[in-house]
Amino acid sequence: MKSKSVEMLLKGAKEFGINIEMFHVEQFNKYYELLVEWNKKMNLTAIIEEEEVVIKHFLDSLSTYKCGKMKGNEQIIDVGTGAGFPALPLKIVFPFLKITLLDSSKKRTMFLHHIVEELNLQEVNVIHGRAEDIGKDSAYREKFDVCVARAVASLNVLLEYTLPFVKVDGYFVALKGREIEEEMVNSQRALKELKGSVEEIIKIDIPYSNIVHHLIVVKKIDTSPIKYPRRPNAIQKSPL
Repeated sequence: MKSKSVEMLLKGAKEFGINIEMFHVEQFNKYYELLVEWNKKMNLTAIIEEEEVVIKHFLDSLSTYKCGKMKGNEQIIDVGTGAGFPALPLKIVFPFLKITLLDSSKKRTMFLHHIVEELNLQEVNVIHGRAEDIGKDSAYREKFDVCVARAVASLNVLLEYTLPFVKVDGYFVALKGREIEEEMVNSQRALKELKGSVEEIIKIDIPYSNIVHHLIVVKKIDTSPIKYPRRPNAIQKSPL
């Protein structure tokens, strides 16, 4: 990456309380190069310009650290991870995190396997599957300390796909946009049904941009009913 992009990454991460070493910079640089290379063959991201990737993918992902629930050795699942965001940037700077990347696209999971191998990341599990199926698998259901998602689905829908993965007393952290008031109102039934409670909402200003995001931190207070998550058509027809 160019020196300006490196400076943006270092200073931007520091705003989130993260110190990035040059070894990490090398990994981010390789991540960027592979993202651009593979993006020529498949649709991984519409954002490929270097500084934009630093801001909208790398720093945006690292902002998740502000939730305060990642101390270094938690089991974390990233649902609908796409090209690895937000979990892989977190893994690069916090190597002791135990990461599971879940995505429904076979092509994207091929890219993720390649990235993990090329960056020599340990304790990263890549799963090709749908959240509604994997969330009912006893190997993954309620096995994670933290679930993260940067998906574009509304919060009430995201909660149904994600909270079944979270242990009781664990957390789901949703990366949402500037306007969240309506989503919060519309998510009250889902929170009650799935046994979640909003612990905190953290406003995030992404460095070097006018982007404002919110981290919605949801604590799992009891076991989610086994009927959730439902099939996608049921969720679309009758969202919680």
